[in-house]
Amino acid sequence: MGEMFVCFVFLCLLNYGDSGGLHLQGDYIISGWFPLHNSDSTLPPTPYLTDCTQGLTNKHGYHLVQAFRYAVDEINNGTQNKLLLPGVTLGYRTYDLCSLPASNLATLDLLAQQDDSSVVESRTVAVIGPDSSSYSFTPATALGAFLIPQISYEATNELLSNKILYPAFFRTIPSDKNQVSAMIQILVRFNWTWIALLASDNSYGLQGMQGLSQQASLYNLCIAYQAVIPAVTNKTKQYMQDMVKHILKSKVNTIVVFANKRRAAGFFPFVIDQNVTGKVWIGTEDWSVASTVSSIPGISTIGTVLGIAVQYTEFSGLDDFERLSVPRLQDTSLNSPIPHSVPCMQNTNLYEIAIQGFSMSQYDVVSSFNVYKAVYAVAHALHNILHCDSGLCQKYKVQPWEVFHQLKQVRFSIRNTSFYFDKNGDPPTGYDIVTWVWTDGQWSFKVVGNYSPAPTELQLDASQIKWTGQVSPVTKVPESLCSPECPYGHRKLLTGQHKCCFDCMACPAATFLNKTGYTFCQACARDYWSEEESETCKKRAELYLPWGAPLTTALLIYLGVTLFLTLGTAVIFLFNLSTPIVKSAGGKTCLLMLASLTVASCSTLCHFSRPSQIGCLLKQPLFIISFTVCLACVTVRSFQVVCIFKWFSKLPRSYETWAKNRGPEMFIFITTVVEVFISLLRMLLDPPFPSRDYDFYNDSIILECSKTMSLGAFAELFFDNPVEPTNNTEQHNPSFSLLEAADTLIVSGLWLLGICVASGQNDRESLIVLATERAEHPVQLPCVNICHCAPLSWVPSYTLNNLENRFN
Repeated sequence: MGEMFVCFVFLCLLNYGDSGGLHLQGDYIISGWFPLHNSDSTLPPTPYLTDCTQGLTNKHGYHLVQAFRYAVDEINNGTQNKLLLPGVTLGYRTYDLCSLPASNLATLDLLAQQDDSSVVESRTVAVIGPDSSSYSFTPATALGAFLIPQISYEATNELLSNKILYPAFFRTIPSDKNQVSAMIQILVRFNWTWIALLASDNSYGLQGMQGLSQQASLYNLCIAYQAVIPAVTNKTKQYMQDMVKHILKSKVNTIVVFANKRRAAGFFPFVIDQNVTGKVWIGTEDWSVASTVSSIPGISTIGTVLGIAVQYTEFSGLDDFERLSVPRLQDTSLNSPIPHSVPCMQNTNLYEIAIQGFSMSQYDVVSSFNVYKAVYAVAHALHNILHCDSGLCQKYKVQPWEVFHQLKQVRFSIRNTSFYFDKNGDPPTGYDIVTWVWTDGQWSFKVVGNYSPAPTELQLDASQIKWTGQVSPVTKVPESLCSPECPYGHRKLLTGQHKCCFDCMACPAATFLNKTGYTFCQACARDYWSEEESETCKKRAELYLPWGAPLTTALLIYLGVTLFLTLGTAVIFLFNLSTPIVKSAGGKTCLLMLASLTVASCSTLCHFSRPSQIGCLLKQPLFIISFTVCLACVTVRSFQVVCIFKWFSKLPRSYETWAKNRGPEMFIFITTVVEVFISLLRMLLDPPFPSRDYDFYNDSIILECSKTMSLGAFAELFFDNPVEPTNNTEQHNPSFSLLEAADTLIVSGLWLLGICVASGQNDRESLIVLATERAEHPVQLPCVNICHCAPLSWVPSYTLNNLENRFN
């Protein structure tokens, strides 16, 4: 290290000079690194450093040095806090960091002094600076190896928060991680999803570009074009012109320029030359409030500039200090020559810069306050190390690593601002959101919002921003979109590699979408439905026959008529039970048949209202068992006719055997028992239950009993249709003919009616279908009653009347 340092100093082309107010003796020395001049930023092939005073004077760096001196002067005099460092004084040694090699040389010089036993009393305990991330990486690595604390006031690169690589690095300006987050929030706030991203060709810009690119997809932002801004040379001019053409070609209205002020100042003249207007430019804290960029001729025409700026804090006293320090600087430059270890970086005469009377912008105030806080952080760390709480500090040798450990714990309030370092060495500071304002050609900026990193919160008053170019008639702000948002009820269909470019497709039926930005439609819940292009789903109507419905009333009236006819017929048969015609018709068997028809008719009551578990269990078995009894009675009667009229000649004793052994009763009983057994077995093995039919209608749900067409139900129905004898006299009589014809015609008509209205989409038509199903059973019963039993009930009265007429 020693040989390298000697080589560097040997090549520093400057003779011995005075300090000019840049050095101060004290008990504990703080090293200050500030850009008092701007030299060539290119890195030479050899460790060669020209005199920094040959570069252009940097007025911003001058204000930073004065803030540094102001803070040390306050602490030594106890102006703000007499108990901060009582009994000890702070000194400083400053370097003019005019270029990247100067930053490296300052690092080597400081480390060499730490190892020099001849300067034990003036060893540095902390470093304040440098002013940029690019100049900070090498010092942060080298100083971190010796745990010499370094506090930067303007270096924002996120990598510097890595405590493994840079353990002793601190800063009083927020990290670029927060700056990227603030930019993302601005883009999201105004729905600028189609953007261009430019960055300077240094670690500051490249790291910011990488961070923004990684987070953009998380917020549905698309980067249509991105490029790196190089230094302006004859070789890069054409590249810069092409860069502007690509921005115009991409049709973006919002451009994020993550660059330092030097690169931004070189880029915008090309934008002005190609007459780019009406755009929205989002700038970083380094250039958005820098007069270096705002002073470019014609830059007021580029559009609206929104920038990130470190939060402004009122910093009174610095102006007065600078004004009053001019005479003292003159005396210091004449009477206090101090030897320099690296003259080419320490020979600046601060008085010569001070007499130029540079004004102080808000950008200068913010950065100066960052320097001010850094000095006070070191002072508070020394306060804890020297045990100054007793009212007098215990003066002894302090190692830099002690200051390093105390800096991680300091927490203090200064100028109504609370300050501390987090675990990454970053401050809890947010940003101001600023916009450029032009008044009669004069530039200024206005704070229109702020951003807080913890918790993440953006507050922005868009009404204070003066937009240029075309604005949306709805949002009243410029738009930067590849495709407009799809309306509700439509999904996105991507049309390219960017998810911000898409077509809008209508959602099909039974789906909906009440949000924008989705590539798929959401299916409606099972109990809901929707039409095409729907934003919401509607609840499906539930279809059943309630008790109060008109169709229910009509069916109940019809059921009453059926029961009246059936019971009326039974009464007539009962009063004429002993007559020969009733006996020949079956006698008590007819009463049993009429009773079963009555029970079967009453089973219709299970079809009304919402299906229940009991209703589903009883509905079909009750009808089928009752109707089985009825048909068994008809079968018995048919079998008796066969025995009498057809088999009597061949088997004369067949009827007598059938009658004496109670054949009719046994047949009816066994048939009924078998049907009951089948129904019970079906209910045990495959019981029906209330169900909801979602498939018949798209917009309705049919409430019904399940498994009405199951294997068990078919078994019940199959046994319910015993084969009647053919070719007999009774089958061909008018009663049977009317029974079959009426039953077939009416039931077929009802099912035909149901099929015709099944395509109906309203509730009334749907209820007709349900009523058709419910009406099938009560229609069959009067067919049996009217066509079979009614003629028999009319015959006895007709016969009696004829007999009376004959005797009279």
